[in-house]
Amino acid sequence: MSIQPHISVQGAQVAERVIVCGDPARAERIASWCDEAEHLATNREFHLYRAWFQGQEVTLCSTGIGAPSLLIALEELKQCGAKSIVRVGSAGALQPQVALGELVIAEGAVRDDGGSLSYLPQSFPAVASLELSLGLVNAAQQIGAAYHLGLVRSHDSFYTDEEAQICQFWHQRGVLAADMETAALLAVGRYRGLNVASVLNNVVLYEQDVQQGISQFNQAEAHMAQGEKLSALTALHALVAKR
Repeated sequence: MSIQPHISVQGAQVAERVIVCGDPARAERIASWCDEAEHLATNREFHLYRAWFQGQEVTLCSTGIGAPSLLIALEELKQCGAKSIVRVGSAGALQPQVALGELVIAEGAVRDDGGSLSYLPQSFPAVASLELSLGLVNAAQQIGAAYHLGLVRSHDSFYTDEEAQICQFWHQRGVLAADMETAALLAVGRYRGLNVASVLNNVVLYEQDVQQGISQFNQAEAHMAQGEKLSALTALHALVAKR
């Protein structure tokens, strides 16, 4: 198999079990939490590592911001033989009970992104694979991570003129948190026959200013940094437990 044009690896280099994340630096940190890891490739936002966790091989791949680059990675990872993909991401809370550094495990997602709509009509659901989601729940319980299980919303911009009203709308409908990639992963991943799931670290409190929350995350405050590690470990445990 030839080298994929964007993720810059070929089939033999990619494991069946994959973690994707937005930030390339997060992929590097996840690699450091594995038992062993080696860098495979770097091209644009796509940084890839081959890693081993509890004796199982796992591929780590950053995807940058938003659905379009996530979907490029998804398609090329599938071409290389990936079968199960878990997103380890960050999110902003839409409910007051979701504290900083707590995890949100997505049962499904509101598809307010454009990437998945380029594949599938709005009526197609974005739903996580049950076995993999249950694996995330079991893993979070096993490692003692505080988590919430429910719906998230994926979108394409933090800075629309109606952002406060949009967040209030989905808050009133019980959606737990917002990110930019989960819906695309769940909808298109299921369409492509992959096992897919998403676990998100909350980095913005409900009704907190987005820029303030992201700034705090970049300063690696202890609770959010711990949430990032717990989300990664939750995903790793779930992937290696999958049959």
